[in-house]
Amino acid sequence: GLVDVVCGGPPCQGISGFNRFRNKLSPLEDEKNQQLVVYMDIVQYLRPRFALMENVVDLVKFSTGYLGRYALGRLVQMNYQSRMGIMAAGAYGLPQFRLRVFMWGAAPSEKLPQFPFPTHDVIVRGVIPLEFEGNTVAYNEGHTVKLQNKLVLKDAISDLPSIENNELRDDMEYVDPPHTEFQRFIRLSESEMLGISTEKKSSKSLLHDHRSYKMNTDDYQRSCQIPKRKGACFRDLPGVRVRPDNTVEWDPNVKRIYLPSGKPLVPNYAMTFVRGTSSKPFARLWWDETVPTVVTRPEPHNQAILHPEQDRVLSVRENARLQGFPDFYKLCGEIKE
Repeated sequence: GLVDVVCGGPPCQGISGFNRFRNKLSPLEDEKNQQLVVYMDIVQYLRPRFALMENVVDLVKFSTGYLGRYALGRLVQMNYQSRMGIMAAGAYGLPQFRLRVFMWGAAPSEKLPQFPFPTHDVIVRGVIPLEFEGNTVAYNEGHTVKLQNKLVLKDAISDLPSIENNELRDDMEYVDPPHTEFQRFIRLSESEMLGISTEKKSSKSLLHDHRSYKMNTDDYQRSCQIPKRKGACFRDLPGVRVRPDNTVEWDPNVKRIYLPSGKPLVPNYAMTFVRGTSSKPFARLWWDETVPTVVTRPEPHNQAILHPEQDRVLSVRENARLQGFPDFYKLCGEIKE
């Protein structure tokens, strides 16, 4: 055809683990999953030389991999060569784990591309169904390769100035110089990063979007009581006791504490999240961690998103850096967007 490549990532709300109302029996009957069908219909209509699709790993986990099998089946049905790969962003130089599924489709006359091998020493974690384990992009066992050290949170954001939960400035000056090679790179101007020559005299660069999603008063007060150490979360608050099986229960010897609003310091949903087994509610990230997947709504109720040493969630700029966006990218819209 006349189209070289169709590249896309159909939105994943219908299968994401954050969706508690997924249709497990008939995934394609959920209109949120119809976008996968539309993507494949576009490929069928345009008949590009190549097609590349990205999606969450739930594509092969949810409903015994129904949607992943559907996508591969559509490519094969269209007479495309196909290849699936499961890769973690952290294994390619990001300070964020982010496990994702990629699919190549190539027309019969084209050479089917390979997936790039990992460059950084990140251990792939998370449950990959046994029948799809062979799709994990990795070196063969016994193949000795010197990989670069993984990037961690400190590598990405330790140079950024301190801010408060109620920070309102969209722009501010950098305070510290970059501390790591990642920070030196991510702070380059657009012309420096892209190698574009310009006659404009470079002015002092400003730091954009270093604001966090403002927690409500109750959540802020809870966060202030989370210890500033590795692994700290709601389990460290008064009245929570951890059983030998690592589930939580109320400590009968501690009187329940309430906030000035009248709501409990330890909310019930934190105790019952994932049947009491989770340590994610109001959890602090730590400097030596390759962080979990960045998500759209940075609230501390069900994910580790608190700054290691400041009583706030990660800022827009910090999350952008974890995604690999250079600092010259200025994001538009309200912070809630």
